[in-house]
Amino acid sequence: MQRNPEKRQEEAAAEGGGAVSGGGALMTEHGRGEETTKEVVAAEAAHPYAFHVSGPRNLTSPNWRDLLNSSWKDGNYKRTVIACFIQSIYLLELDRQENRDEAHALAPKWWIPFKYKLSQTLIDERDGSIFGAILEWDRSAALADFVLIRPSGAPKVVLALRGTLLKGPTMRRDIEDDLRFLAWESLKGSVRFKTAMEALKSVAERYGSSNVCIAGHSLGAGFALQVGKALAKEGMYVETHLFNPPSVSLAMSFRNIGEKAGFAWKRFKSMLPLGSATKVSSEEGDNAPGSALKNWIPNFSGLKNPGVGLGKWVPHLYVNNSDYICCSYTEHDGIEGANADKENVRPTNGQVAAKLFVMSKGNQKFLEAHGLEQWWSDDLELQLAMHNSKLISRQLKSLYSLPAPRQTQAR
Repeated sequence: MQRNPEKRQEEAAAEGGGAVSGGGALMTEHGRGEETTKEVVAAEAAHPYAFHVSGPRNLTSPNWRDLLNSSWKDGNYKRTVIACFIQSIYLLELDRQENRDEAHALAPKWWIPFKYKLSQTLIDERDGSIFGAILEWDRSAALADFVLIRPSGAPKVVLALRGTLLKGPTMRRDIEDDLRFLAWESLKGSVRFKTAMEALKSVAERYGSSNVCIAGHSLGAGFALQVGKALAKEGMYVETHLFNPPSVSLAMSFRNIGEKAGFAWKRFKSMLPLGSATKVSSEEGDNAPGSALKNWIPNFSGLKNPGVGLGKWVPHLYVNNSDYICCSYTEHDGIEGANADKENVRPTNGQVAAKLFVMSKGNQKFLEAHGLEQWWSDDLELQLAMHNSKLISRQLKSLYSLPAPRQTQAR
């Protein structure tokens, strides 16, 4: 049976219209997909942790001029870049928690501008979180910008360690290590210490300790300090940068209590009649209030001086006076007047020295004073001293009588 031509035209028109309508629907879905992608890109671009949003200003990538006059020789530049590397470790863990793929990850933007690449991540086996990473000089990226050699002063490898991250499942393990340091002034019992130590020793033996740097912030600075110290005991000295390193500990508090008790006892004894004071003096021995505690505290925290001697390892500490976690580092016994302005002078009292950079902006809120971003701010003003504080000496106590340096050759 033959169909009516007019009917066929109407049916064809209807089919054509349907096809057009279907095509319009597909185009609409595609348009929505593009809009969604643009929204995601825009959201990432405006992310508070994006490098161009919260990163350093007026900072250039290395170029051929660095071959003649390396920016890495500038202490401010080096501090800024290393702080950015540590920030990238925080973001590596956040990228992992928020399931960002490589194309949308925030962390790489914090090392790519400086011609470095991710070589290895350090994983906490307890929860799978990323607490550190090894960043290596990216020769290919440098050659692409006609930078033929690594700028003088730039480390071949940087081991960066983050601090406490109060977000996601890693928070529990971070706080667990915070409490470990608070109680024992040591992090050697943590699995992170072992992992970081093995990684640092491996790259130091592979590239040479003079080409390696370790850095950390907050809890990460505590790990960096003790890992660097442990490696120094083996005769390998790596450049060390510690941002807001923890200084609060129960061991230190107990020592202070013992010292105050001893002072109070002396004051009380001086108020006694002469005869009574003489009798008390002859009988007090180790029974004087505070003396037993003072004698016990060094054994508790392992702070007795095992000998006299100085190593070549001089860590860089960056502290803020308003940060109660690290401000105790600034409580010093005084610096030799004649040598106060000399960076590399060694202390004459047998204590291990450290380059201490102190920032003071008056009263600041804790989060601002303890934050990492302050160390790449444009208006940063620091005071530098070769510091001989009791606290630093205690933290570095086992560096006395260090063995002779062991030469490490790059393979």
